[in-house]
Amino acid sequence: MSIVVVGSVALDSVKTPFGERTEALGGSAVYFSYSSSFFSNVKLVGVVGQDFPSKNLDLLRRRKIDLEGLQVAPGDTFRWSGFYEYDLNEAKTLDTRLNVFEKFSPNLPESYRSADCVFLANIDPDLQMRVLRQVRRPKLIAADTMNLWISTKKESLKALCREIDILILNDGEARQLSGKASLIQAGRLIQSWGPKFVVVKKGEHGVLLFSKKNVFSAPAYPLEEVFDPTGAGDTFAGGFVGYLNKRGNRLDEATLHQALFYGTVMASFTVERFSLERLLTVRNGDIVRRLALLHRMSRPSRI
Repeated sequence: MSIVVVGSVALDSVKTPFGERTEALGGSAVYFSYSSSFFSNVKLVGVVGQDFPSKNLDLLRRRKIDLEGLQVAPGDTFRWSGFYEYDLNEAKTLDTRLNVFEKFSPNLPESYRSADCVFLANIDPDLQMRVLRQVRRPKLIAADTMNLWISTKKESLKALCREIDILILNDGEARQLSGKASLIQAGRLIQSWGPKFVVVKKGEHGVLLFSKKNVFSAPAYPLEEVFDPTGAGDTFAGGFVGYLNKRGNRLDEATLHQALFYGTVMASFTVERFSLERLLTVRNGDIVRRLALLHRMSRPSRI
């Protein structure tokens, strides 16, 4: 089993009320790949500049993430800087320099084109569609998006929805894309455009999964400390899709519900430190313990 992920690789400078980091490893493809590597073989497609630190490549290779699809282009790596106030649900962007990412055109190596699972991380939906034209017959296709593409390329995004199995987005994006204030109405409308399943992330309030007949709600993992939410959504997607791939890309509701818990657990680690700092220390036993607590939280108490 393997997953091809296409997305950004970046150097992030982030400040929160609890600290800051400068030019730390980030990007949607990075967070997804590192999280998903606990469950599946991951093949990363992205682009970096000639200034990208080799230590970051070594870090990804230690998780056995396949980097054949990572292009090194003349110029500088994509950089983002921003800050969070005490409301950690919203990042305030200070500067975005796309650099080599501005002209990124995904070109999958031949060895990637037969992957049985594809995750289209947060990039232009036209580029996401370009990737789909390069893969043969994946059993599972999942995608993410963001407010920029909803504002500027809504029709392209709706066309993409007809080609994928799962769309993952946060609550604000779901409302913006659908034009509905109610998340239930939003999820159902988006689902009518094509995806078999829609996953709506609600931060500290958990996550919703829309299937054909049901809406399932999973809680967030209870944390005493949150240092930096950057990359939490991509880490969630990595755990969620990684587990589905490990289970043979099955899409029955029991497997999907368990995948939600795994995604939630992986995201809970990311926010406890900056960049990948906390994920670097995670062991399988840590995942199992947090998963068990989430299951206990989700079971009704006996009266």
